[in-house]
Amino acid sequence: MALRRYSDPVHRIITLDRSLPFDALLMALIDTPEFQRLRRIRQLGLAFVVFQGAEHSRFAHSLGVMHTMTLALDTLQRSGVRLDAQVCGLARLAALLHDIGHGPFSHVMEKVLHQRHEDWTKRIIGDPATAIHGRLTSHDPQLLDTLIALLEGQFRPRFAAQLVSSQLDCDRFDYLLRDSLMTGVSYGCYDLPWILHALTVDTTNDSLIVRARGVLAVEEYLFARYHMFRRVYFHHALRAAENMLVAMFRRAVTLTHEGRLAFPLSGTAMDKLITGVPLTTAEYLSLDDADVLFHIKQWQRDPDPVLSDLAGRFLERRLFKSLDVSALSSEAIAEVRAALESALVKRGWPPEFYLLEDDAGDVPYFGPYLPDAPERHIIVEDHQTHPRQREISEVSAAVQGLRPYRLRRLCFPEDLRDIAHTTVASLVS
Repeated sequence: MALRRYSDPVHRIITLDRSLPFDALLMALIDTPEFQRLRRIRQLGLAFVVFQGAEHSRFAHSLGVMHTMTLALDTLQRSGVRLDAQVCGLARLAALLHDIGHGPFSHVMEKVLHQRHEDWTKRIIGDPATAIHGRLTSHDPQLLDTLIALLEGQFRPRFAAQLVSSQLDCDRFDYLLRDSLMTGVSYGCYDLPWILHALTVDTTNDSLIVRARGVLAVEEYLFARYHMFRRVYFHHALRAAENMLVAMFRRAVTLTHEGRLAFPLSGTAMDKLITGVPLTTAEYLSLDDADVLFHIKQWQRDPDPVLSDLAGRFLERRLFKSLDVSALSSEAIAEVRAALESALVKRGWPPEFYLLEDDAGDVPYFGPYLPDAPERHIIVEDHQTHPRQREISEVSAAVQGLRPYRLRRLCFPEDLRDIAHTTVASLVS
C-alpha cells in the first residue's frame, strides 16, 4: 500500500505516502532497527513510578515531532511562505531522528553515562554500520552532513533549524501535549493549531516570527512548559527515583572495581557501562529500558546489603522521601545533612548512598536573560495594524514574569523523615 497510517493519542492519525520520495525515506528510517529500538525506551524515563499512564515511548514522541513539523511547514506554505522542497524534507528528517541517541530511561541514564543523547544521535547517524546511515546515504550521499548541520543549528534557512530546536520548536510542541495527556494532568495543554496559524518567516533573515494574533497562545505554551517542569518533570517522587537509580549504579561501579559484584555479565554492553569502558555504537544501541530493569532485578539478590537494599526499594517502589531545602541557607542545609548522616550511620547505612541531594532548575524563557543570544529569543509582532518585531517579553508582562528557578531537595529513607522535619523546625524556630 502507498499509504501508511499511525494511530496516535495526540495527533489522531499520522499519514505517510510511499509515492512521495521523502515520505518513502521517512518510512524506511522508521523501519530501521535503530528507530524501532525507541519503542523500548520510555519517553519520560521513570515517571511511570509516579504517573501510571506515563508508559509512552520515544518512538511515539519522535513520530509526533515529525508530524508536527509537517503541520508547521504546511501551514507556513498555506500562509504564503515559499518553502524549498529539499529544506522541508530535511526538516522532517531531523524532526524524526532528533532523539535517536537516547539511552535507557531517556535523560536519566545521561547522569550515569555522563554523555549527551545529542552526541549519540550524531554518532548513530554518522556510523556507516547503522541501517539509518545506509538509508540516508542511499537516498542522497550529501544528506548526512546537511542533516547533522541542521541538528546542530548550523543550517540556513534559519527557520528550519528553529523548528527543530529552539524555544518554539516542534519537539516541545509535541512533548508538552503528549506528556500532559499520558501523565493525566492538564498543565501541558495549549493551543498548538493557533500557534502554527500565527507563525510566519521574516524574509530579511529567514527567521520565525509570531504574528500579533498568536502572542496569547505563545504565552499559554510557555506557561504550559513552566508548569510541566514544576509539576511533572521535577516531581519530588520522580526525582527521588532518578537519584536512587544513579546511586544504585554508583554502588555497582564501586563493587565492580572491588571485584565484589555478584552478577557481572562480562563483555556485555552493561558490563562496559558499569566499568567505564567506552561503548561502540552497536553496543550502545543494544541497550534499552529492559536491560536496566533486568540488572536491577538481579542486584536485589546481590550479597552486598547496600546494592540489594537499593534495588529492592526501587523495584517495590519504596522510594526515598524528599525534603525541600530550597529556602534554607547553606549553613542550615549543612546542619540538616549532619543530623541525617548521623542517623544513617547509626543504622548502618552509608550516607553517600542513602542521603542524596537533588538539585533541579529551569529557565522557563531565556529571552531577558540572554540579550546577546537572539537565537534563544521568540520574536513577535506587537500590533496587528502597524506591527513591529519585538522580543516577546517586551510585549508580554506575563512572559516577563517567568523567572529562572532552582529547587534543592534532600532525599533519604522514609525512616528518617521525622528527624529531618524536627531538625528543620528547630532551625526555623
